[in-house]
Amino acid sequence: MRHAKTKRKAATLAAFLGAALLAAGGHGHGAEPASPYAGQQQRPIKSLSADDITELRRGGGWGLAKAAELNGVPGPAHLLELKDEIPLTEDQVVAVTALFDRMKSRAVEQGERLIELERALEVLFRNGTATDTVLRQALDAIGQARAELRYIHLVTHLETPKILSPEQIAKYNRLRGYGTADPCASPPEGHDAEMWRKHHGCK
Repeated sequence: MRHAKTKRKAATLAAFLGAALLAAGGHGHGAEPASPYAGQQQRPIKSLSADDITELRRGGGWGLAKAAELNGVPGPAHLLELKDEIPLTEDQVVAVTALFDRMKSRAVEQGERLIELERALEVLFRNGTATDTVLRQALDAIGQARAELRYIHLVTHLETPKILSPEQIAKYNRLRGYGTADPCASPPEGHDAEMWRKHHGCK
């Protein structure tokens, strides 16, 4: 009887441990965890997701303007989204729309260039034709394309404070969830106060 109880306890423990391993993603002793890249080998361009390509082709920000956006310098796309809440005047809407259209046209063109350069890099490795020299050239071109695309987005942010009042900029940042401090009264530590106030249209 005691032997049967011991066997039942052992079986229960083994079942428990097996369930725990499955819940944790294990497949038994010696199983290797899957790479976080698993599945991405099916991408046409391994370095770009489908969402990345869509964002680049529509001229989206792709996170490239965070240095401006998160330091209180608004972007035209979100200004237009919040035009009624800020609010923007009709003349301001016209000016911001012109900024946005110009930025989008340039960003779409540069985004397509970046996609093609990443595709070319993909082909080098897919076909086994990558060499040290060719790789350096490909990466230099990709780096320049990314830098230009980032410039397009960031330089547009530099133009918006010329159109807005300090109060509108402060309202934009509150609506975007970036805090309630008056950007003219409190330039962030590490920023040149004069340039900060200039970018925010402070008097």
